[in-house]
Amino acid sequence: MNVTIVDYNSGNISSVINSFKEVAKDKVNIEVTSDLNKIKSSDKVVLPGQGSFKSCVDALNAINGLVEILNEFAITNKKPLLGICVGLQMFADLGYEEIETKGLGWISGKVSKIDNQNNKFKLPHIGWNEINIVKESKIFKNIENKSHMYFVHSYEFIPDDKSVISSTTNYSSNIVCSVERENIFGTQFHPEKSDKLGLKIIENFLNL
Repeated sequence: MNVTIVDYNSGNISSVINSFKEVAKDKVNIEVTSDLNKIKSSDKVVLPGQGSFKSCVDALNAINGLVEILNEFAITNKKPLLGICVGLQMFADLGYEEIETKGLGWISGKVSKIDNQNNKFKLPHIGWNEINIVKESKIFKNIENKSHMYFVHSYEFIPDDKSVISSTTNYSSNIVCSVERENIFGTQFHPEKSDKLGLKIIENFLNL
C-alpha cells in the first residue's frame, strides 16, 4: 500500500512524516511529495497544514494541477484522505483568516476565529484538550471518549452539516475537532503530537 503525505511547502511537517513512518514500519510505503502522478496513484493521502488558512490555500494553488488532482482523488475516486489541522480547515468553502479565502469546498462550511470571550480564553489554543466523540468514526477505533489530544490553533471549522462532526472539544465553546464524511477524514488536533493515542488514530487511518 502506498500512502502520500502531500508536501506543498505548508510549514514544518517533519513530525507528521516521522509519526506515519513509525506506525507504518515496513508494511506501508510512505511517500512525501507534491508529484501529481504519485498522489494520483496513491491508496491514501494525508493533507497536513501549518500556518494560516490563506497561506496554505495559496501554497496548494501555487503547484499547478495539485488542487485538481486532490479533487479527483477525494471527490471523484473517493479514496481515503486525512486532513490535519489547517489541512482539515481547507475542506471548507471559505476561510476568514487574514482575508476571505476560498477553500476546497469538500465539506460545506466556514473557518472563523475562535471566540475568546474578551480574552477569557487564550489564543492560539495550544495544548492538551479532552475530546468528546459524538459519533462512531473509523479513525477512532479503540479510542476512548474523553481522551486528550494536542491542539495548536486560533481558528475553527464550522460545517453546515453537523452530521459530519465526529468529535468536539470544549474551549470557549464546543469546537469541532474532527470530521468524517465517507472517505474524507479530518482532525483539528495533531495526531502526530498526541502521543500513543494519536499514533493509534494514524494506525486506524492506515488500516482503512
